[in-house]
Amino acid sequence: MAIAGSGHRPEMLRRKTLANNSRILIAATALAMPFAIYYLVTGTVLPFVLAILALASGMATLALHQRQMFEQAVAGQVYTMLGLGLILTLADNQFGDIGMAVALMGPVLASLLGNAGLRRLSWVLVVAIIALGSVAAKFGLPAGQVPSLVLALAGAMTFLVCVGVVIHTANRINTAYQVYDKAQVTAYRHLIEHVQDAVIRFSSDGQVLQASRSSETLFGCRRYQLQSSSLGERLHVLDRPAYLTAFADANQGGETRHIEVRMRQEDPHAVSAVPSFIWVEISLSPVLDRETVGLRHEVLALFRDITQRKDNEASMLEARRIAEEDSSAKSRFLATMGHELRTPLNAIVGFSEMMSTGIGGQLSPTHTEYAGLIHQSGKHLLEVVRMLLDMSRIDAGKFELQNEPFQLQEIIEPCFNMLATMAAERDMRLVSSADGNLPLLNADERACRQILLNLVSNAIKFSYPGSTVSVTLRRQGQSLNLSVIDQGVGMAPESLAHIGEAFFQAQSGHDRAYEGTGLGLSIVKGLVDLHDGTLRAMSEIGAGTTVTVLLPINGPAIKTEETATVTPIRREPIAERSTPWQDEKRKAQ
Repeated sequence: MAIAGSGHRPEMLRRKTLANNSRILIAATALAMPFAIYYLVTGTVLPFVLAILALASGMATLALHQRQMFEQAVAGQVYTMLGLGLILTLADNQFGDIGMAVALMGPVLASLLGNAGLRRLSWVLVVAIIALGSVAAKFGLPAGQVPSLVLALAGAMTFLVCVGVVIHTANRINTAYQVYDKAQVTAYRHLIEHVQDAVIRFSSDGQVLQASRSSETLFGCRRYQLQSSSLGERLHVLDRPAYLTAFADANQGGETRHIEVRMRQEDPHAVSAVPSFIWVEISLSPVLDRETVGLRHEVLALFRDITQRKDNEASMLEARRIAEEDSSAKSRFLATMGHELRTPLNAIVGFSEMMSTGIGGQLSPTHTEYAGLIHQSGKHLLEVVRMLLDMSRIDAGKFELQNEPFQLQEIIEPCFNMLATMAAERDMRLVSSADGNLPLLNADERACRQILLNLVSNAIKFSYPGSTVSVTLRRQGQSLNLSVIDQGVGMAPESLAHIGEAFFQAQSGHDRAYEGTGLGLSIVKGLVDLHDGTLRAMSEIGAGTTVTVLLPINGPAIKTEETATVTPIRREPIAERSTPWQDEKRKAQ
């Protein structure tokens, strides 16, 4: 309360108490001043000194209060009581005189109005005054020449004024606490009555003590109808055990619990007698009290209608199920159509090649050209069908990896040989560089070859004639870094963000300069993800593109921390080492 803000009601009462204390000192001094002047005229100075000190203190502290220097005003009143006690103690050399009693009122007032520092200092000063009075009484130090009757009257008057100030302060502070507690209760009731969620307070034996106004809207009935038995009957029969368990944990164990249950909601305007249930989230919080340690606690329950959220979740699950079914149907369709298309295309490619080579008889130059076009188009369609099949298998989680250790650098040259004709047609060079002493890569060699073929063929397709396509291989931590660098047209930053998306092409208009389906990098990304690898691309328009693939050396099924501690005694067969977690991961995705 001593440090509360100006808008705090107990603080306001504390400040008014300071002003009233100053007025009490001024009024008491005004009443005693005639007697003090009388004794001053008769030769006794003590009453006049006490009256002047009290009057000056009252006026000074009232002035400090008006200037909003409240802490200084409290200190002034405390020091005034200590000073009055010191003067009376020095005037009477007897131990345990009334001056010590007056001085003790200073720490009492400081404990009611002052801060921690003032309270400590006041007790130190009281101890010093008592020690000084004890020394004076023990050694018989000379006291002032004050008649005993005048000393007694002055001491009693001063003590009564100080006691009056302390009693007035204690009464006002007690009133401040009562006002504060009442304000807290009022704010609590206002919060309960105006919060949107329903709030119900249960007694320690489970009876409903209080229900908020919003509970009427939630349950469709009056608050007085929400008895403990009635509330339990509103729960869905399947959710009652969970509710009773959570309530027992809060009531007996003192633990906070959150549950989601179905509760019956009444509708007085409903035509049908079929009960209507809503989903409700219940937060059960125990009201902990030191007096109830080891006993049952009161429970404060917060009820929130989450029916809309549950409906949205159900809709999302249904939408996801439909999307998964559609995706599965699409993959099955692509796989079926791919197989159906590949058989006649193989025949077209084969017979067109026979016609071009003259096996079935010599053709005219025009027919030979036509046969070559048929052969070229058929091979292109076969490649498209193959990529569609690979993509559908990856999407459906049917692409199984056959992981075994091999040297990744050994597949670079065979891939170059497969693409040599394509590179020669564009007058391009294929170069490679690999670091020495590279470790074996535990991966699917067929998939890695497909990754490299797709990346290099893409680099050739999008590079300028006469340029160079480079393949580099090096170790990077626990992975092998395979990079394909071209000197082609490059890509814009917004296109890099879509690398790996199916059917995406940087130039997707009808007037695009490069043919293709946009599945090459998508297949690469799918195969890299199956190996728990990473696909990155850096590019600049007109300067070329660098595509980097990071493949874990230990493969997707073996963890690095395991290889660091487990030493295999014998080589396990591939079938025994394969684990089904990859298929499960793809199904979860």
